[in-house]
Amino acid sequence: MLKVGESSSGGGISVSKKRKDSKSRTSRTKKEAKPVDMGAFITRINRLKPKYMDLGLLVAVVVMALFGLVMVFNASNYNSMIHHGTRFHYLTSQAIGFLLGVILLSATYMIPFQKYRKFYIWIYAIAAVLLVLVFIPGIGQERLGARRWIGIGGFTMQPSEVAKFSFVIFAAAVASGVKNRSGKTPDAIALDNTATPNVLSLKQTLLILGCGLAFCGLILLEPNLSITLVMGMTVFTMLFLCGAKLKHLGIFITPALIALPVMLIAEPYRIRRLLAFIDPWANPKDEGFQLIQSLFSLGNGGLFGVGFGNSTQKHMFLPFSESDFIFSIIGEEFGFIGAMLFMALFAFIIWRIFKVGRECNDYFGKYICFGVATVIFIQSAVNLAVVTGTIPPTGVPLPFISFGGTSLAVCMAAIGIVLNVAKQNTHRLYLEHE
Repeated sequence: MLKVGESSSGGGISVSKKRKDSKSRTSRTKKEAKPVDMGAFITRINRLKPKYMDLGLLVAVVVMALFGLVMVFNASNYNSMIHHGTRFHYLTSQAIGFLLGVILLSATYMIPFQKYRKFYIWIYAIAAVLLVLVFIPGIGQERLGARRWIGIGGFTMQPSEVAKFSFVIFAAAVASGVKNRSGKTPDAIALDNTATPNVLSLKQTLLILGCGLAFCGLILLEPNLSITLVMGMTVFTMLFLCGAKLKHLGIFITPALIALPVMLIAEPYRIRRLLAFIDPWANPKDEGFQLIQSLFSLGNGGLFGVGFGNSTQKHMFLPFSESDFIFSIIGEEFGFIGAMLFMALFAFIIWRIFKVGRECNDYFGKYICFGVATVIFIQSAVNLAVVTGTIPPTGVPLPFISFGGTSLAVCMAAIGIVLNVAKQNTHRLYLEHE
């Protein structure tokens, strides 16, 4: 009986092992037969990035901002020593803006972008209040005949920089609540290649347009025509990207184009700038001086530049060499090749933001990315056009580069929102491949 029991027990163990070996071989065969999914593989590699972050965009922005810090010091240290007794006056202010920008970028990256939609009215209202505060004595600061800054103690900021991106969030929230032709709200559906495009109603178009023009009016009263034009172009571009009907855009753009020459002739100094653009040599020591010096700077750079730190125009020949005309110093020291590489990095940042927006399946996130890219593109294009004499001189800072802590900090905060959109895009793609 014992031998039979032992035989039975031993036979049971043998059968169990055979079954396990059979299952193991079958499992290995299935695994070996499964083809490699390169899409899932790439997604898994992307998952190794911190919180699915778009490192390409982040690195490009940080490199651009750090390069801006270096160039602000390089372009301003001589003037800073003459007027402030230290070479680090402008660098210190810009470094504070950069550190604040890093904090804001980190914060906006960690906040889900959908949260902003709940508070879009408050975001717009706060920006509007800031724009009004510049006109209040004791709070608003006047420089060079314009009231564009808020100053409390040693802290100053330029509300118009905040207003541009606040409007982007407002417009994205309004547009993303519109039903498309399928009858569904954009945020209620996942987009695909066959999705019906959004079309804004006249009511929604008027709301976005009216609130955008309200910002334009407040900025124009400072007065700040250059940022008003940037804001106006942002408004109409956002309307187009959000799905406004072309006939509506045509109706509203026409009076805006008529108002532009009226704004130009409303102030004598604007007429003088326009004449200086047409023929800067007619008044080379006054209105034409800045443009001539900018062209001298770019021409002096040649193909490869005079070398970092060797600019002559920054020695009080070129006004605002650390801010609106900093690209002239870049062109002089790094030449045509360096300037092209610099613009290529800008183009990469703008393309990357548009790409993040295009891949987003949430219209709110999509429109925020489109708006951020639009602001950076328009402002960069206007600045480069002014510096090269393509359009009449006007004061528009170069994003991430020009001196101005508010501009730098706000731009980096906007990039943080875009990175949050990118993170959710990557996370969604990873889940789809799981």
